[in-house]
Amino acid sequence: MNLNPAAAITARHIPDVGLIVGVALVFAALLPLESGAQDRIDRVTGFERETIHTAAWPGGKKVAVSFAFFVEEFGFGQGPIFRPDLASRNPDLVNEAFRQYAIDWGVVRVGRLFKELNVPLTIVVNAEFFGKHPSVWKEFRSMAPNAPIVAHGMNNTSDMLPLRSGIAAQKAYIRRTLDLIAEATGVRPTGWSSPSVYANRDTMRAMAAEGVAYTLDQMDSDVVSRLKTPEGSLILLPYPAVTVDMGQYLARMKTAREIETLWLDYVLELANEARADSARDATTVVIGIHPFVVGTPDGASALRRVLLRLKADDVVWLADADAILKAAGLR
Repeated sequence: MNLNPAAAITARHIPDVGLIVGVALVFAALLPLESGAQDRIDRVTGFERETIHTAAWPGGKKVAVSFAFFVEEFGFGQGPIFRPDLASRNPDLVNEAFRQYAIDWGVVRVGRLFKELNVPLTIVVNAEFFGKHPSVWKEFRSMAPNAPIVAHGMNNTSDMLPLRSGIAAQKAYIRRTLDLIAEATGVRPTGWSSPSVYANRDTMRAMAAEGVAYTLDQMDSDVVSRLKTPEGSLILLPYPAVTVDMGQYLARMKTAREIETLWLDYVLELANEARADSARDATTVVIGIHPFVVGTPDGASALRRVLLRLKADDVVWLADADAILKAAGLR
């Protein structure tokens, strides 16, 4: 080995500048930048992702909270299971009653609560719900006539995204979903939430290609961001996994009152952080709620307390998804 520094510096040993720059750019893309914690390459899709910086929400608020209410169709004998120990029964009366109560009583109860408290609501709906439960939808929609509608696929069990069939199949599925919702409601959704939050790289491309403007499919942030796909950009609204009531209720066996505490701790800590550092970006959280959990009397009671407490906080802004996008300059 030649250890002479002078001899080492020869023309043939000059580093490949292009290679060095390329490697540096890759590492720079993978690392957070000072301008935002998520100005980087998205880990799941591999697409560029940038933070949407918002200094404050309307009225100087610093934490935007949107409750996204999932109005879903599962089909007889399918869907969430409250009592796994009874699921092998035929007929499975207990679990079927659990699901049916949510549709027949829970959906309307939640709509009534948000109307009474005058809190904005974002509606996330399966396209098959309208044909299966037209009277429930009609009554519920009358309580939230201006709430934005987010498309949630066809249903949540037997007709979900064809993730293994390529982008063309996913585009067709998304188009069919949007068309059916537009036909039933008169509104073509610009937001999307994949059934069971189960999407992939092609889903993001298919959404953008079909005119979807924003999605709830990303669950890893406190701030709004933009995903740049080859077919166009998608706005990502933060939808954190830990705040979704269904997972806490069924998988982790939390009671409605425990979920109430979780929601308040989550949002009010964001509010505390904002008060401690007023220069930091405003944050956003979309909280997923389901009639199986908050549509029961005890669940609605817990949700009522949460809404009243958040309404009273001077830095928390209760809004729907469209209002958040508009306030962020994305509408």
